[in-house]
Amino acid sequence: MKRNVKRSFLLFIIFLIIVSPILLLNLQKTYAVRVACVGDSITYGAKIEDKFLNSYPAQLQQLLGGRYLVENFGASGHTLQKDANFSYWNHPNFKKSSDFQPDVIFLMLGTNDTKPYNWTGTENFLSDLEALVSHYQNLDSNPEIYLMTPATVFTGYFKLKDHYKMQADVADILSNAILSFGKEHNLPVIDIHEATRNHPEYFLLDGVHPDSAGASAIAREVYQTFCRQH
Repeated sequence: MKRNVKRSFLLFIIFLIIVSPILLLNLQKTYAVRVACVGDSITYGAKIEDKFLNSYPAQLQQLLGGRYLVENFGASGHTLQKDANFSYWNHPNFKKSSDFQPDVIFLMLGTNDTKPYNWTGTENFLSDLEALVSHYQNLDSNPEIYLMTPATVFTGYFKLKDHYKMQADVADILSNAILSFGKEHNLPVIDIHEATRNHPEYFLLDGVHPDSAGASAIAREVYQTFCRQH
């Protein structure tokens, strides 16, 4: 009899160990504040070792804690502009980020827009930015939207400077345009461009993609700005 009770108790404990994480995950998905990180390869975590732990959205999740559910909707190589070579508007993550019905959106696109064959000037970029912001503002979840300037481009420091074709001077222009757009439309802007300007050591991989330390710096900047707003 005692053996059966002990066995039943042991099986119950094993059942709890197996089921509890699943229940917690389902509860988080149901009740947590839903955070969408929209962006390109820097958001996705390209070239970062263990990006599922060390990308900036993953590190942001750790900073925010269990009350928040952070999802990574980064799309490598993609642009904000609709008519560029790989537009985020045409990537599956655009629909996925919308279907996610986020409560908060952190939007960091623009690095790939600085390539010579993509860049057609601030007017076209800001027109498509306004359309993208409007799209997300009209979601049923009515999310808070945080604009983010693109990280500083350091390709001039490295041998691979011609590989990606990003233009550092255009990244400066684009970042200033986003800052002005945010003021004009009363949207908070997280200035990642300025936060990374004096830190080429974060971009030793290729001058464009941050390593895990760089992703950590981006996550902290996002977290601190978000906390100030709340």
